[in-house]
Amino acid sequence: MALPLIDLTPAEPSPARRAVLARRVRLLVAATITYNVTEAVVAITAGTIASSTALIGFGLDSVIEVSSAAAVAWQFAGRDPQAREKATLRIIAVSFFALAAYVAVESVRALVGGADAEHSTIGLVLAALSLAIMPGLSYAQRRAGRELGSRSAVADSKQTLLCTYLSAVLLVGLGLNSLFGWSWADPVAALVIAVVAVKEGREAWRGDACCTPGLPPAGPAPGSTDGCVDSCCADGGSP
Repeated sequence: MALPLIDLTPAEPSPARRAVLARRVRLLVAATITYNVTEAVVAITAGTIASSTALIGFGLDSVIEVSSAAAVAWQFAGRDPQAREKATLRIIAVSFFALAAYVAVESVRALVGGADAEHSTIGLVLAALSLAIMPGLSYAQRRAGRELGSRSAVADSKQTLLCTYLSAVLLVGLGLNSLFGWSWADPVAALVIAVVAVKEGREAWRGDACCTPGLPPAGPAPGSTDGCVDSCCADGGSP
C-alpha cells in the first residue's frame, strides 16, 4: 500500500518565534563581542611580547570577529534585518580578507628572517580556553541563524567556529615552539590561519553561509543532491 507523500520543507517561523530568535542572535552576538575584545587585547599583547606572528594573528582575528559580530548586531537592530543582509555579508568577507593579507605578510617576513617567537604561557592558556568556549557559542548562533533564515548570522557563527580551528592551530604552533624550540612552527601556524580566512571570506562574499528555511541557497555544493551549499545544512552536520 502506497503511503501518502509528506512535505518535509521546513516551515517559516512564526512572527513571535522570529522575534525570539532575533533576540537570541543579539544576545549571542553580545557575548561573542565581549569575549573577543578580551581575547584580542590579551593575544596581541602576549604576541607582541613573545614576537609571535601566530598569536598576534589570532588576536587580530578576534578584532575581526568583533567587527563581524558588530555588523550582525547592526543588521538586527534595524526594522528589516534582511534588507541589511548583503551589506553585512560584505563586511564579514572584507574582514576575513584583511586578516588573511596581514597574517600572510607577517608570516612570510618571520620565515625569511624575522625574530624567533618565544615561549608564551599566556598564549597557550588563551588558545586552550578559546578551544573550549568558542564551539558552544558558534553552535548556538548557527542554529538560531538557520531557523531564522539569516545567512549573515550563520556566516558570523562560522567565523566564531573558525576561531575554534585557529585556537587548535595556535595551540599546536605555540606548543611545538615551546617544547622543541621549533620557531618556524609559529609562522607556519599563522599561514594556516591566513588560508582558512581566505576560504571563509570567499564564502561570505558569495553568501554561501548555509541552507536556511525561507531563503534560497546561493548555489549547491559539488555533489549535493538537496541544493545545500555546504555540510551544515543537515541536522547531523558540523556545528
